[in-house]
Amino acid sequence: MSCAHWQIIRRPEYQEDLEAIQAWVAKDNPLAALDLWLLIDTQVDRLRDPLFPRRASQRVADAHELVAHPNYIVYFDQDPVRCTATVRAVVHVARQFPPIASGSEGG
Repeated sequence: MSCAHWQIIRRPEYQEDLEAIQAWVAKDNPLAALDLWLLIDTQVDRLRDPLFPRRASQRVADAHELVAHPNYIVYFDQDPVRCTATVRAVVHVARQFPPIASGSEGG
């Protein structure tokens, strides 16, 4: 089955990430923070289009990635049966993601 369009589901974790990014940037430039929030979320909205570029994640098993901004990657799951894209997180490219579980280091 091919999806004519995808339904976007934003998980609370994604919303929290986006709000944290906006708060961080707003410390120096509130207008730029709002612009960045809008840019990232507008890119997420574009996932409705099945032809909008997306790629399988190299970092997160069974997830997909959207480079919403040169510094931010959005991680999401796709369900081609239900035609849904569930947005999990937005992460700065320099951040370790997914986080390494504490206590997993040898020693």
